[in-house]
Amino acid sequence: MSFVLDNSITMRWFFGDGKPPELVYARKVLDAMKHSSAVVPVTWGLEVANVLARAEAQSVVTEARSTTFLEMLEDIDIEVDPATFSQALSDTLQLARRYKLSAYDASYLELALRLNFPLATLDRDLQAASKKAGVKKFS
Repeated sequence: MSFVLDNSITMRWFFGDGKPPELVYARKVLDAMKHSSAVVPVTWGLEVANVLARAEAQSVVTEARSTTFLEMLEDIDIEVDPATFSQALSDTLQLARRYKLSAYDASYLELALRLNFPLATLDRDLQAASKKAGVKKFS
């Protein structure tokens, strides 16, 4: 089964921080990727790169650790949605307005709605918006 993967999950894989239930959920999502594929909006790669660059700049992690993590990401089935940009100034913007989300977070919601896929996220605002919009949580 395919699902939409939010960057909040991806970063839990990298940092391994957060509350125990969040870590358990993130691990379940990663384990599910052995049998499932994830779809991400085109902005996902920029979000990952931004978090890694900031963590490196603050000496939280080394570039070598980031590189190892990126190699791990290349080995799992993550498909980048080619239509994210074409939705940005229409449906995504409307979702951001309606649910008071960043455009980045709204792009995950828009993708889940458009593809009728569940959403894997740990972002509380995005979880609440997804529930209101009728998007199932990946489990």
